Amino acid sequence: MSESWDDLRIFLAAARDATLSAAGERLRMDPATVGRRIARLERTMDAPLFAKSPQGYALTEAGARLLAHAEAAEQAMAAGEDAVRGRADQGLSGQVRIGAPDGCANFLLPQVCAAIATVNPGLDLQIVSQPRVVNLSRREADMAIAVSAPTAGRLTVQKITDYHLHLAATRGYLDAHPPIASVEDLRAHRVVGYIPDMIFDRELDYLGALGVERVTLASNSVSVQFQWLRAGAGLGIVHDFALPSAPDLVRVLPETVRLTRSFYLVRHADDARLPRQGRLAEALVAGLRAECARLEGRDA
Repeated sequence: MSESWDDLRIFLAAARDATLSAAGERLRMDPATVGRRIARLERTMDAPLFAKSPQGYALTEAGARLLAHAEAAEQAMAAGEDAVRGRADQGLSGQVRIGAPDGCANFLLPQVCAAIATVNPGLDLQIVSQPRVVNLSRREADMAIAVSAPTAGRLTVQKITDYHLHLAATRGYLDAHPPIASVEDLRAHRVVGYIPDMIFDRELDYLGALGVERVTLASNSVSVQFQWLRAGAGLGIVHDFALPSAPDLVRVLPETVRLTRSFYLVRHADDARLPRQGRLAEALVAGLRAECARLEGRDA
């Protein structure tokens, strides 16, 4: 039975990563071994599970049917491990990967995850910072933080907190450029923001909502944008929770431009039944709410 589950585990990695090399890296296994184990499973099932091509491995109809059952087996194994290894009053353990947009990943998650790890020494936490939506179906992460609540897929979605953003620039930049009395005055300034055609969520189109048509300095990374602003290269939208780490930045038109967005915790629907995942989700939500409120200078 354990060997059968191990074959299914390898099948899941190949289905999610679509190549033997990526699956092998995930499993810490030689790609050739991954290929042999998949071939053995196909012989056992008496059906091809993948269509192989130079582009990678794609599930066949039989593979797609097996996928749901393999994921159910994965959930059952995880639930069994939770039941055997720990009770609700014991610390969390194992490895959990959290996907997040890079604003949250850079300015909120590190301190929240560090605090959780301190009280759960058996827990390994990994943060995947992506300038796009993390794909939970392909297990790029075990849970994800999103700026929009997804409406498709077998997912559970929990609102974490609202957060706020303002226009900001260094005092040096503002002193050296024309005064800004209204949004219309932004046309005379060098604007920092996202690459327009790489904005992966409409909630991140901050400048479009302000009618800004030209982004002089653009990046798909919040961190790159933040460093440009700190260097006095221009002005742009900044998370309020990031401002304490850059005291040289000041808000611009704070009464006129004040954006509110939200973070959501997204998990696989089946994971909601796992005590470990549920307890970690509770700790993450509480920690992110408190840290965001602290950095924004408000009560949680």
